Amino acid sequence: MLKGTNASSGIGIGNAVIVEEKELVIKRETVRDAAAEVERFKGALDLTLKKTEELAADLATRVGEKEAEIMQGHMMLLMDPMLTGEIETAITGESICAEYAIEQVCTTYADLFASMDDELMQQRATDMRDIKTRMQRELLGVESVDIASLPAGTILVAKDLTPSMTAGIKPENVAGIVTELGGKTSHSAILARALEIPAVVAVPDLMNQVKNGHVIVLDGSEGTVYIDPDQNVVDDFSAKREKFLKEKKELEQYIGKPTVTKDGVRIELVANIGKPEDLEKVLQYDGEGVGLFRTEFLFMDRTAMPTEEEQFEAYKTVAEGLKGKPVIIRTLDIGGDKEIPYMGLTKDENPFLGYRAIRFCLDRKDDVYKPQLRALLRASAYGNIKIMVPMVTCIEELREAKALIEEIKKELDEQNIPYKKDIEVGIMVETAAASLMADVFAKEAAFFSIGTNDLTQYTMSVDRGNDKVSYLYSTFNPAVLRSIKRIITCGREAGIMVGMCGEAASDPLMIPLLLAFGLNEFSMSASAILYSRKLITGYSTQELQAVADKAMSFATAAEVESYMREFMAGQA
Repeated sequence: MLKGTNASSGIGIGNAVIVEEKELVIKRETVRDAAAEVERFKGALDLTLKKTEELAADLATRVGEKEAEIMQGHMMLLMDPMLTGEIETAITGESICAEYAIEQVCTTYADLFASMDDELMQQRATDMRDIKTRMQRELLGVESVDIASLPAGTILVAKDLTPSMTAGIKPENVAGIVTELGGKTSHSAILARALEIPAVVAVPDLMNQVKNGHVIVLDGSEGTVYIDPDQNVVDDFSAKREKFLKEKKELEQYIGKPTVTKDGVRIELVANIGKPEDLEKVLQYDGEGVGLFRTEFLFMDRTAMPTEEEQFEAYKTVAEGLKGKPVIIRTLDIGGDKEIPYMGLTKDENPFLGYRAIRFCLDRKDDVYKPQLRALLRASAYGNIKIMVPMVTCIEELREAKALIEEIKKELDEQNIPYKKDIEVGIMVETAAASLMADVFAKEAAFFSIGTNDLTQYTMSVDRGNDKVSYLYSTFNPAVLRSIKRIITCGREAGIMVGMCGEAASDPLMIPLLLAFGLNEFSMSASAILYSRKLITGYSTQELQAVADKAMSFATAAEVESYMREFMAGQA
């Protein structure tokens, strides 16, 4: 058995087909006619753009608009005048061939993105390398592997999969995906989940152990891979696959049902989104609202800041689409770790502790923060919008943000522009400071939403993107659990709603603890809602108190997690 990272749930059984792209040899060649070489580059660019557009259109039809946005992001990179301009300048200025100019410029950008302490930016590095190779293939006349024509029952095995390769997969032919590289948040993993193909990534030394035709069994939920297993293993996982598919179908019965525990506690089960287009999935999976609208995605992949009107339309679309259900919109959370050229940000030495989120917004009131808050207030007239302030560490920040909102309200009143007069302003609790001061914040914030990703990172002083210390990054660490419990207790004692929008909110091992702690609202990816509803409606919060007390008695994350696994196994 090989162990990797669980990237897309489900059981895959089939025959290995190793996908290896022919390696490109890019040499620095001098050209005599630079103008003609620029035209040659433009021709390859146009072909790559055309094929990317076709991939995006195909994905939109087969899977959905949200997934198509990944390839649309590639199109935006290909159309970026700064990128293409630098390539053309390299060709004419250095009299070099287009292939090498693309190599130079795209690699520089990819390395820059990869060095940033932000998963989104690191993913953009993969996207940049993908379009680089595709343009070079067009120039060299080298065909890509035809992923679409793989035979039925294929377990696709590769060193790594680019987003463009994954987008071309036909789910009816591919029973599973296994790669040696990659991560759970990569665009390829996201597409695998959207295509509902079981996938395991980051399997060490995979390519040296698999041959074409090998029988492969993989468990995308556990991150395990078996190569040429005996028949007993195949039979065992075949039964697991049937059970998985049956349970997945049975989740549909939870559509339209209230999220209420066995002892009558009403829970709000909502979704995290990044763009108005994501609303389609929220409604599909019967989300009870939106617990986190990440507004920074409206600001990225652009050459200029979105106007107040553009933001207003985006927030209004979500508010109207939810028809009165709550939508918590987080104000801009960007900083030195995110490359947004038009914002004029400089690279922070330590971006996670630097000039970001509310710190940046309060410093840029007039050109950034006020237009966003005006747009939010105006949109609140069309639905149940709530405003969430991120990365708060001291009460002064919340007070200053609320004062600014009151100032804008007066301006809107003078202009007879409608808005929700009693709009709620809460905070994202994601720092150790906010956790320790939760009792104070609870007196002035209308609600809390716990961001467990950053709360864990800050509490444990661990960079979650650093493999060497990633073993310390666990929400099950007793220090993190104590922090979460304190935040919930302080919020409940003050009579305000306490939610969670970090990854822990949909973790089956964490849900019983959060229910026992008294969490009101769980916000997660839309696809996790029905399974979470099934779990929540099967629990009694009173009965879970003893489970939580026992879990909180342990001294290590491993002990807590092991205990919760035993508890869950006993519930099956």
